[in-house]
Amino acid sequence: MLKRGQWLCWRRPPWEEPDVPLGFAVLFEDEDLLAAAKPSGLPTMPAGGFLDNTLFTLVRGRYPEATPVHRLGRGTSGIVLFARTARARSRLSMALRNGLVTRTYRALASGIPAHASFSIDVPIGPVPHPRLGTVNAACPGGRHALSRVRVLEHRADSSLVEVTIETGRPHQIRIHLAAAGHPLTGDPLYGAGGGVAARDGLPGDTGYLLHAGSIVFPHPATESGTEIWCSPPPELRSRTDAGSRSR
Repeated sequence: MLKRGQWLCWRRPPWEEPDVPLGFAVLFEDEDLLAAAKPSGLPTMPAGGFLDNTLFTLVRGRYPEATPVHRLGRGTSGIVLFARTARARSRLSMALRNGLVTRTYRALASGIPAHASFSIDVPIGPVPHPRLGTVNAACPGGRHALSRVRVLEHRADSSLVEVTIETGRPHQIRIHLAAAGHPLTGDPLYGAGGGVAARDGLPGDTGYLLHAGSIVFPHPATESGTEIWCSPPPELRSRTDAGSRSR
């Protein structure tokens, strides 16, 4: 028991974060915005035990004014857009809310879809999770979500697909492809039906292949259509990609 006048001092051990890839590439930069290419495994924002080893912290080290206007899951690679001014942040956020931003991804999905192209509109909302309380998953009472899928090529037991999202729900592509019966190969959380398949799985766990390959949006200063493109990793390239552009 402490007595009046005594002090108790606790020296917290140094914070140790898991090792993750700490490199990023600048795909586009001007006075208003910055587009960074995030590697798979690097969290976008501090959370879940990560403070310094995040894309946000790395970008802020070079661009102190930059603020991300959207996020990618830890296991997802590709384009993250940062606003560098208050005007850009406001206008890009409004463009996202109004459906004026088109984001296209590549993914490796399990199985062979029955159709070459199809849409998925399963609602997404919170469902029970044994460790986190709730996580986002397919949910009848959830929020509207829409993904458009195009099959690029078939592989032995999986399919390379291109997915364009018209809404930006958390983990939308992982959930939607799982709901369609084609979970991402190696997904540690979502299974067929779009629900939580692994009780111990967490949204930030890696193992799947998903890449944000392009984003089209009205530039916050000029309102002109702007496209940024990021080459997919080797595992997500199709046979027809040979000779295509890279950045």
